[in-house]
Amino acid sequence: MKRLVILGGGESGVGTAILGKKKGFDVFVSDFGKIKENYKEVLTINEIAWEDEKHTETLVLSADVVMKSPGIPEKAPIVKKLVEKGIPVISEIEFAFGYTDAITIGITGSNGKTTTTMLTYHLLKSAGLNVGLGGNIGKSFAWQVAENQFDVYVLELSSFQLDGIIDYKPHIAIITNISPDHLDRYNYNYNEYIDSKFRITMNQQEEDFLIYDDDDEAISSWLSKNKIKAQKIPFSITKQLEEGASINDRTMKINIKQEEFTMDTNYLALEGKHNLKNAMAAASVAQLMKIRKETIRESLSNFQGVEHRLEKVLKIQNVQYINDSKATNVNATFFALESMTMPTVWIVGGVDKGNDYAELMPLVREKVKAIICLGVDNKKIIDAFGNVVDMMVEVHSMSDAVRTAQRLTEKGDAVLLSPACASFDLFENYEDRGRQFKQAVQNL
Repeated sequence: MKRLVILGGGESGVGTAILGKKKGFDVFVSDFGKIKENYKEVLTINEIAWEDEKHTETLVLSADVVMKSPGIPEKAPIVKKLVEKGIPVISEIEFAFGYTDAITIGITGSNGKTTTTMLTYHLLKSAGLNVGLGGNIGKSFAWQVAENQFDVYVLELSSFQLDGIIDYKPHIAIITNISPDHLDRYNYNYNEYIDSKFRITMNQQEEDFLIYDDDDEAISSWLSKNKIKAQKIPFSITKQLEEGASINDRTMKINIKQEEFTMDTNYLALEGKHNLKNAMAAASVAQLMKIRKETIRESLSNFQGVEHRLEKVLKIQNVQYINDSKATNVNATFFALESMTMPTVWIVGGVDKGNDYAELMPLVREKVKAIICLGVDNKKIIDAFGNVVDMMVEVHSMSDAVRTAQRLTEKGDAVLLSPACASFDLFENYEDRGRQFKQAVQNL
C-alpha cells in the first residue's frame, strides 16, 4: 500500500486525503498549524490519521508521495528534507488530475483570475454543461474528483499550485496578466515568478489552447523567447487581432478558427477595462467549448461579479462605498483606481509584499482626495503619497477607517477599500477584511 502524506489540513489537504483514501493509499495528514474543527471531523469520520501543531518527521519522511498545500513555502524545513530524500512533493491539482478524465480549464495570472474563473464557470453552467469549479476557490478539486462526476472543471490556479505540477495539463489555459506579486516566495526574482505562471502550458499539446493578454509586456516577452505547443489565442484592448479577441469601437470581437463572435460592450455586466479583458478570456473559452453565441451574450450581461472585488456595498448620503478587499497587490489597486469616476477616499494598507507605489501616482493625483492608512506599519504609503493628497489619516481598525471616511466625504464622492496589501496584520484574510468593511458601512 502506497503511503500518501499531506502537508496542510485545509481545504486542499482534506480534499486530497479523501481522494487518496478512496484510491487505496495509506493516508496521513500533518499540519504545522491548527486544523479547523470541521476538517478534523471530516478526517476522523473517514478514518484518516492526522496530527496538528507539529510535523513528526518519522511519519512524514516515510511517504511515497507528498501533497503540499500551496501556502507552505518550498523553504520550509520539512519540505527541504523531503526533497533531499527524493520523495516527490506535488500539488493537489497534480494529484487529482491523475484520477479524472474530465476536461480542465486552468486559469492563472496575478490579477483577474478569480473573476475570469467565476465568469467562465457561469458561462459554461448557463449553457447546461456538467461543470465543477475549484482550485483556489470553492471546494477542493481533489474532493470533487472523489465525490462528483463532472465533465469539465474550471480551476483557478495560483503560481504555488503550478509549482507543484509534473504532468498536469489543462485543455484550455488562461494567463490573465502578470505583475510582480509574491516575490518573497520567488527569491525576489520576477523572472522566476513569470516562469512559474507559464508552467500552466508546459504539458499542453497541439490540440490544446493558451488564451493570454497580448497587451501584457511580461507575457509577450516570455512568449517571444520560449516555444509552446498549444494553439495561441491572444486578447487585446489596444490592437486589432486576426485570431483572438479585440475591441473595435464598442464591439468586442472574437475570431477563433473562422468562427466570429461579437458583442456590444455596453451590455457587459462588469465595468472597467480590466473586466473587458476578463470577459474576452471567458468568452474565448465559451467559444472553444462550442457554446451558443446568444447564451454567451446573455451570460456576460447577467454575471453578478465576485465578492470583495469592486463590490458596491451601499450608497449613504449619496456617497458610494466600494469593497475591493481582494486587491492584495498594487496592480489590482491600479485597476480599481482606474475605474473610479468620482472623487475618492481611498482606504489602503496592510502587509506589504515589496510594493512599489510609484505606478499609482498619476491615478492618486487625479482621483483621490484623501487617504486612510489601515495597517500596522504605514510608513511606505505615507512616504509615497504624503505630499500628493490633502488629507492623510492613520487608523488601526476597520470601524475607525469607515467612520473617518464618512467624515471626509461629501455628496457625489466614493469610499474605496482597495488595500494593495495582504491582510494578515489586522485580519484573518482578505475575506474577513472585506466582511468587516461591509459590516462597518452597514453600521454607519
